[in-house]
Parts: sequence; C-alpha cells; structure tokens
Amino acid sequence: MENILFYVIAFTVPTIITGVIAYYFFNLHTKNEEGRRRFLIQKDAQKNAMPIRLQAYERMALFLERISPAKLLTRTVPESADKNDYERLLIRSIESEFDHNIAQQIYMSDECWNIVKTAKNATIQLIRKAGMQAETANKLRETVLNELLEKQPPSSAALAFIKKEVDSMW
Repeated sequence: MENILFYVIAFTVPTIITGVIAYYFFNLHTKNEEGRRRFLIQKDAQKNAMPIRLQAYERMALFLERISPAKLLTRTVPESADKNDYERLLIRSIESEFDHNIAQQIYMSDECWNIVKTAKNATIQLIRKAGMQAETANKLRETVLNELLEKQPPSSAALAFIKKEVDSMW
C-alpha cells in the first residue's frame, strides 16, 4: 500500500508541476499575442488616421491664413463708410470661417486647437480695438494695417505652432 501511495505521489507531483508550468507559459503566450494584435490594430488605425489629421492641420492653416488681417482686409472690402458695419462684417467673416472648420478640433491636439482659438480671438480683438480708434471703414482698415507694421498678426504664431506640430508627427 505504501508503494502504491509513493508511486501515485511520484507520478502526480511532476504532472501537476508540468501542468502549472504549461499553464503559465500558455497564459504568457496568450497575453503577448493579445498585445501584438493590439499594437498592429493601433498601428493600422494611425496609418489610416494620418491623412485625415494632416487634412485637418491643412484646413486650420488655411483658416489662419484667411483670417490674417492683411489678407482679410484685402478680401473683405467695406460695403459702406460705416466703421461699425465693416467691423461686424470682418468679425462675421472670421466667425463664419471658424464655424466652418470647427470639426477639425477632433483631429488636433488640445493645445494646438486652443492656440488656433486664441489667434482667432486676438484677431477679433485687434479689429475691435482698431474700430474704437477709427471714424470710417477705410480708417479702420488703415488702423489695422498700421498695427501690423509694428507686430506680427496673431495668426502667425498659431501657424508656426501648427507647422511644428505637423513636423513632430513624422
């Protein structure tokens, strides 16, 4: 009876140890495969999302170029001599352009999106400040352009940030 018990233990213990080791390695292999699959899926998703992200940055660069005061004033001529009408027209143009591109924030970093919004708001503030100093629509244009002689437009800093962020994507 002792011999039988000894043989049962002698065969059972190595079998259990082999089973535990096999289970451990199988579990480890399964986790590695799951991680590899996740990595491949993420890599594929990034490859597919890259053109969309680049398009979003391109559209926001175009937006910033379009709201650059010099280009905005060239493209948007006053309908009358009334500075308030012209100021509203310029601001409406900026807001409309921004609203048209608002969905692009999904593909951009929060920091970049906030810089774009800041550039938009700073441009609007520049126009409003010039509106307080001017008497006519043409004087408003002149005041904004004179302001730009002294410093860069707000959109320039945002555009530089977009370029830097796109460069970091590679």
